[in-house]
Amino acid sequence: MGRDVVITGIGVVAPGGVGAKEFWNLLSNGRTATRRITLFDPSPFRSRVAAEVDFDAEQYGLSPQEIRRMDRAAQFAVVTTAEAMADSGLTPETIEAHRTGVTIGSGVGATMALDREYNVVSDGGRLDLVDHRYAVPHLYDYFVPSSFASEVAWRVGAEGPAAVVSTGCTSGLDSVGHAVELIREGSADVMLAGAAAAPISPITVACFDAIKATTPRDEEPERASRPFDRTRNGFVLGEGAAMFVLEERERAERRGAYVYAEICGFATRCNAFHMTGLRPDGREMAEAIRLALDEARVNAEQIDYINAHGSGTKQNDRHETAAFKHSLGAHAYRTPVSSIKSMVGHSLGAIGSLEIAASVLAIEHNVVPPTANLHEADPECDLDYVPLVAREQRTDTVLSVGSGFGGFQSAMVLRRAA
Repeated sequence: MGRDVVITGIGVVAPGGVGAKEFWNLLSNGRTATRRITLFDPSPFRSRVAAEVDFDAEQYGLSPQEIRRMDRAAQFAVVTTAEAMADSGLTPETIEAHRTGVTIGSGVGATMALDREYNVVSDGGRLDLVDHRYAVPHLYDYFVPSSFASEVAWRVGAEGPAAVVSTGCTSGLDSVGHAVELIREGSADVMLAGAAAAPISPITVACFDAIKATTPRDEEPERASRPFDRTRNGFVLGEGAAMFVLEERERAERRGAYVYAEICGFATRCNAFHMTGLRPDGREMAEAIRLALDEARVNAEQIDYINAHGSGTKQNDRHETAAFKHSLGAHAYRTPVSSIKSMVGHSLGAIGSLEIAASVLAIEHNVVPPTANLHEADPECDLDYVPLVAREQRTDTVLSVGSGFGGFQSAMVLRRAA
């Protein structure tokens, strides 16, 4: 399997709080950060709720020029990278540049900047042929999501492998999984890995309105995200980022780094079935889980907690429930499961990394975060979904899963460092 890979630094920008400490405080207290959209006027749309980040880029050290150059998602990425680096005790001066790399997950790229700039160059949509003279000089950076990885690499002086992984809603899991493989195979010793997303814009809301994937429960935004609840009727859009410092274990130990957890198993599969549809039996996700457990050399009975995708759509929650039963057998009924999307919404490409952060912090604190807004049990979702209130319990091994449009299914196993 190659070299062991551990997490030595965490950085988070999330709805309800900036910073890993604030993020965990929100989750462990079961608070929701969903509200009516304020980033633009949502009144023309079917779904008018989202989980927004209260984010002042200047407060977190970005200059006016950097703010102009970077899309909001890229800003999230560099701020979370700074926190993760500080948390790990690494600096640009102490890393070995050619042995340090970057992987960023992105589902929809620089959506907010592109949406804003199209509005400018098309004169509010009135011009069939857009006028390039009104475009900002950095429009190309908005067009190519690779700019996210470049910004992070420049920040830390990383000259090793750099990539953006875009696999829809599993991007945040897959980017970290890719980074793990690069360390295991010896291509890097340190990776800055994670994901960032800022998709709350008119075009994104319109896209999900068209397929009725998001909830129309606009009258009570704080209770709109209801994974596994009988009354669920769609997900709540979110935004945010999480970045990690990943290191080869022996290197981390030599420098005396604090180790949060080991990433011991990862697998991803595609169902080759439908862009948005999921088979109800959950076989594809179950296969990803089985392979991740095999790589981690972990038995189903050793899983202490499942951090679910838990989007709050009817088909996803049924699909996941079936997948857990297929992959864990009888142990699925004894394993607590929860969805943090009930509190921070669904930030598309970033949510997988935020869920990794939640999983690591659950191990760190021996607390399973709850599924907020779960008041009415759905008979089709009959596992232990930790409703409303966090649960204190010994948590050594966590399974985190993701499911994305296009049929992507990913699973990761994280374990308390020995």
